[in-house]
Amino acid sequence: MSALRPDLRAIADAVTPDARVLDIGCGDGALLGALREEKRVDARGLELDPTCVERCVAQGLSVVQGDANRDLADYPDKGFDYAILSQTLQTTDRPDWMLDQLLRVGRQAFVSFPNFAHWRTRAALMWGGRMPVTRALPVSWYETRNIHHVTIDDFRDLARAKGARIEREWFFSGEKPRSAAPNLLAEFAVFQLSRG
Repeated sequence: MSALRPDLRAIADAVTPDARVLDIGCGDGALLGALREEKRVDARGLELDPTCVERCVAQGLSVVQGDANRDLADYPDKGFDYAILSQTLQTTDRPDWMLDQLLRVGRQAFVSFPNFAHWRTRAALMWGGRMPVTRALPVSWYETRNIHHVTIDDFRDLARAKGARIEREWFFSGEKPRSAAPNLLAEFAVFQLSRG
């Protein structure tokens, strides 16, 4: 079993064998490689960074360079069993549009993101008056690719507004799962969604 970040491991464990998967913002291909190896999925990736695309292709992964903010609209309706957007929602131009596209392209979608309502983030703003640098948000505000600061409660509201059904949800602080008060205690979240 491959060593994956906790959010990627939760997704990999939930994907059914032999599924068709599109990983949007697939990065270095760690999840795609694990899914191919462990679940024999038909794994495809879309990645903005050309260096990451080269790494993926060098591993024999089917990844194309593209910008999900623009290119996801070209993918067919329900062309995949799962559409995955991991640690990328907060970097997209329009997270609401992106969620619509995920649920259009995939029969189900997985979305993971850093929780900007985590207590360390709140404390940094309240007591320090500065944007936080934490384990989950490791760079200064001017270096970050995050343009939308989403919380777990915000995402639940967006899912409801978009008519998405939350099938499952996972919350983590570092490597540890969290269940109590996730909007306060979880550093990042994973949601599995569907829409009729």
